[in-house]
This record gives sequence, C-alpha cells and structure tokens, in this order.
Amino acid sequence: MKKHASLILGLIQFFVAIGAVPAGYSMIVEPSGSDLGMTTAILEGSPFSSFLIPGIFLFTVNGIFNIIAAVLSFRKYRYAGLAGLFLGFALLIWISVQVYSVGLNHFLQPSYFIIGLFEIFISIILIRKNKI
Repeated sequence: MKKHASLILGLIQFFVAIGAVPAGYSMIVEPSGSDLGMTTAILEGSPFSSFLIPGIFLFTVNGIFNIIAAVLSFRKYRYAGLAGLFLGFALLIWISVQVYSVGLNHFLQPSYFIIGLFEIFISIILIRKNKI
C-alpha cells in the first residue's frame, strides 16, 4: 500500500474532483438548483437561500483544489499527503454540513464521507512515508 499511496490518493482526489466540478459549476450558474433537478426548498432551515455559496465551495475546494492535489499526488510531490489530509477533512466537513443542513437524503452522502475518511487514511500513510 505504501508503494502505491501516491497513485491511490491521486485517483481518489481526481474522482472527487470529476463529481464536484460540474455540480459546483451548475450551482454557480443556476443557483436555484434547477439544472441539477433540485429546488431551493431543500435549503429551508439551512443558512443558505440559494446554491450559490455551496456551489462556489464545491467547485473550488472539492473540485479545483482536488485536481491540483491529484496532480501533486501523481507527481509524488513531497507535500501531497498534507494536501490530501486537508482536502479529506474538507470533504468530511462538506458532507457533515450538508447532512446537518438538508438532512441525510441520498446514498452519495455517506459514500463521500467514507471516501473522505479513506483520503485522510491514505494521506497519513503518505505523510509517514515522506517523514514530514
């Protein structure tokens, strides 16, 4: 596992990014959520009145930052593990806030939470391997 930690981490980050970039972009372009088949009614009781702010976070942190981190991981950059650790925790926070705000209403929520935990786990292996 240690030998392939950079590759595994990069694949996880790329997987997260390919889901986050188009969804986040759709939320930014159409903050009502209609492009994704959602309505702002699910945001009732949350701190958000539209999907704009969540879309910006999703697009930037879970999307663009994960693409950059995947490149760092694939290139075996010394600090790729730290980037993965940060982004793994960001994904856990994203999912936790989402579930708290709109409820647990899709199988992808716990799936991405588990992916975030796995990203953290692989990042720790990589950090220990690089002795940072």
